[in-house]
Amino acid sequence: MFTVGVIGGGQLARMMQPAAIALGVKLKVLAENENSSAHQAASMVGDYNRFEVLESFSRTVDVITFDHEHVPVEHLEKLQQAGVKINPNPAALIHAQNKLLMRKAMQRLGLPQPKWSEIRSSDDLAQFLAEHNEAVVKTPIGGYDGKGVRVIKEVEQVSDWLSQIDKFGGSLLAEQKISFTRELSQLSARSPSGSFKSWPLVQTIQSGGVCSEVIAPAPLPNKSVQSEEIAREIAFGLGVTGVMAVELFEDQNGNLLINELAMRPHNSGHFSIEGSTTSQFEQHLRAVLDLPLGETSMRQQQAVMINLLGVDDKNTFVENYPEAMAQFPEIKFHSYEKDARQGRKMGHLTLLGEDWEHLMDRGKKARDVLYAGEA
Repeated sequence: MFTVGVIGGGQLARMMQPAAIALGVKLKVLAENENSSAHQAASMVGDYNRFEVLESFSRTVDVITFDHEHVPVEHLEKLQQAGVKINPNPAALIHAQNKLLMRKAMQRLGLPQPKWSEIRSSDDLAQFLAEHNEAVVKTPIGGYDGKGVRVIKEVEQVSDWLSQIDKFGGSLLAEQKISFTRELSQLSARSPSGSFKSWPLVQTIQSGGVCSEVIAPAPLPNKSVQSEEIAREIAFGLGVTGVMAVELFEDQNGNLLINELAMRPHNSGHFSIEGSTTSQFEQHLRAVLDLPLGETSMRQQQAVMINLLGVDDKNTFVENYPEAMAQFPEIKFHSYEKDARQGRKMGHLTLLGEDWEHLMDRGKKARDVLYAGEA
């Protein structure tokens, strides 16, 4: 039996568990606390920032992979030098941890992205704003789900970041603000031996910097040929192993521009649990173990995934299951078994069918029932 170790006890590790059971793979999780979303698979609780914790965990598994990108790369490199298998490897993972390094790598690979600049001082940022009028400024490390991102027109709007720039590695990242028509995500997987598979390009709809809904495949016009080639170039160019998501903008001229990367299963791929022949979670396990990759075709013509974001500190949505399930028996319900908190990703819904607009309408109505407990 293969044993896969997952660092991080969030919902991604949780959703790997059913796939691991089906494959006969043993899954062990290094969780941050005993009440983590993936607590059923947690074999160890500890701080992933401590090398001795990672080393102890690594001795119990065949390969290490991730629920998130925040593990110190220097620790992973040390483990790798000691012979531990890590997928994705630290040399690739660093590009998902550090947005500035990612921009430099995309430039080196000649791939399409917004205009950007490394910001080391207020003068650097003033010059970028003079050229672009408005900028998206990001902290290169640590930001996700809209955190560590500000849209600015004046240097003073990030003066607090500039005053503690050493905390962010000595630089900020400034990007051209794109007038996009939609946001897209291309999910793919690559194995260490070089096999590559991609899922259909999906459209993501954001709310407050957090993904709210996903439509798979993305409605026309079809950009899947370009997006798959971008994903392939990144996967092979950076040596990515496992599942990778490439978040993309489609600008007003129909061009695709790379926004960000994730080297793990991704929110935009949750539809694949019911919607694809092989889910992103099964595929990730196959990839990190260097097993043959599975088919990624859609099971039905369309799929819609709707995130369930916390509305208060009490409603976990599970208490409203009976009413919602009675009204929407065709919907698949997923709980992440998290304590309720406003804005927190608590679960998701998946719908399959032929008309994404109908599916979206049904899904939003079901979400309303879960949020309010009534139609």
